[in-house]
Amino acid sequence: MKLKWTDSLDIALELLEAYPEVEPEAVRFTDLFNWIMALDAFDDDPRHCNERILEAVQKCWIEEK
Repeated sequence: MKLKWTDSLDIALELLEAYPEVEPEAVRFTDLFNWIMALDAFDDDPRHCNERILEAVQKCWIEEK
């Protein structure tokens, strides 16, 4: 399954696995964007991302951690 920007929880789970040592509340959105784009399971247009999407992913990541 390929992840899209709308898959906030699934992206957060992938990030949790890829970066277990990171405190998600301290991650800058520029880093978050780059880390999401680098996920093997992620496949979506970078132009479809916005601050609201990144906030949703970060919120899910914080909740899951």
